[in-house]
Amino acid sequence: MSWLGQDDVKRAQLDHEVHGLVAARWSPYALSPEPLDPADVAALFEAARWAPSAFNEQPWRYLVAGREDEAAFARLLSCLVEPNQTWARHAGVLALGVVATTLARNGHPNGTAEHDLGLASAQLVLEATARGLVVHQMGGILPERARELYGIPAGFVAKTGLAIARPAPADALPEGLRERDLVPRTRRPLAETVFRERWGAPAEW
Repeated sequence: MSWLGQDDVKRAQLDHEVHGLVAARWSPYALSPEPLDPADVAALFEAARWAPSAFNEQPWRYLVAGREDEAAFARLLSCLVEPNQTWARHAGVLALGVVATTLARNGHPNGTAEHDLGLASAQLVLEATARGLVVHQMGGILPERARELYGIPAGFVAKTGLAIARPAPADALPEGLRERDLVPRTRRPLAETVFRERWGAPAEW
């Protein structure tokens, strides 16, 4: 059984041992609509708050809506592209990840802003996994709609969506999505990812 109590089919098939949270983390489409404990949700964003960033700029911001507020939830849901709305509407919490495009310290472009948002969201995801929750991140959002609805100021851009929930059985999903949730997770081998001395020369461990 995995960390989340899911079938082993979704646990990472490891070549090198890693922490159980990393092996258990996955991004299902089947989400439970039950509301989430506000203390759990706050802890996820606290984990994100302590992520590293260039010059400690912390360029990430998040817009959040829980399903206990139907109007607020529908508003944020409308910032996702239609295909993502079909399954993300069942999440307990939705969020948008936003980045500052310039450095607060000097106004220069922040070339690592998106990288740093990714680090913050990765810490959020691992904290969620530790609490028995799942997070499905998505690039399919409507940034300009988010800007209009939430008054996102110049110098900030909505980049990602996050659906946060307790996992649910895949049975109720449409066929295409159900298949994605039921097949084993796969990854490219390290030998094709990590190189030493020259491009394409696998690093030996």
